[in-house]
Amino acid sequence: MSPNCILERVATTKSTNDDLLVRWRAGELIDPVARIAHEQTAGKGRAGRVWLSNPEDTLCFSLAYPFQKRPNELSGLSLVIGLAVIAGIAAALGISEAALHQQGLRLKWPNDLLINNAKLGGILIEGGQTNLSSPTWMVIGLGLNLRNADAIQQNLEANSSFGATALDQLMPHQAPVPDTEFIWLKLIESFERYLSEFNQHGFSHFQNHWKQWDAYDGQAVCISGAGKESVFGIADGVDGTGALLLNQHDKTIAIHAGDVSLRVQS
Repeated sequence: MSPNCILERVATTKSTNDDLLVRWRAGELIDPVARIAHEQTAGKGRAGRVWLSNPEDTLCFSLAYPFQKRPNELSGLSLVIGLAVIAGIAAALGISEAALHQQGLRLKWPNDLLINNAKLGGILIEGGQTNLSSPTWMVIGLGLNLRNADAIQQNLEANSSFGATALDQLMPHQAPVPDTEFIWLKLIESFERYLSEFNQHGFSHFQNHWKQWDAYDGQAVCISGAGKESVFGIADGVDGTGALLLNQHDKTIAIHAGDVSLRVQS
């Protein structure tokens, strides 16, 4: 299967997300574009945080994708992308999703990939709609650690709540990780398949599937940030819009993604 999007490869850029956002704002995007950089010098995480990457050890790319929906109809998109990344990893490594699950691969709401509670990668989605008659363009960025988790760990911000892990931890018998280009193409194929389904059916189509990969399902968690008081409860998956469900004594509340932090209660 060949990707249906335009493929762009660059040696160095500040941020592949920013590159594509500039073109979207200028009205230059027509077809989906996937852009990969060997090195990003100013890669981004959520809320403007810096994404630090070692060029030889990480895969960083962005996909600009048009939706025939309003931005408020795209809730749950980051969760669907998480599922697409898992499917792409399975295809690239030749390992079943069930085996990856058994090895501890999980999704942390709303946009992180973990292996046994260490960070494998992160998703950043930006974009919008320039006017009501135009498509909604979303630029989907992925940073994925491939190998040498110890070196990546040294680059982490001091206040990071997670250690680093890498894709090579999932390889059987310490086999080498496949070529970066091969992994990238498998991820794009998976993105296109999942995004097509999301465009047709919305997030509710994926709701139960996502719960199977939820890193904190059934655990006591704390939501903090956004200048509000911390919220506590038992994580119970997500609703049909991708909001995190927390059970609190006699009620269930929904937490919508924003600049909030989710962690297990200590």
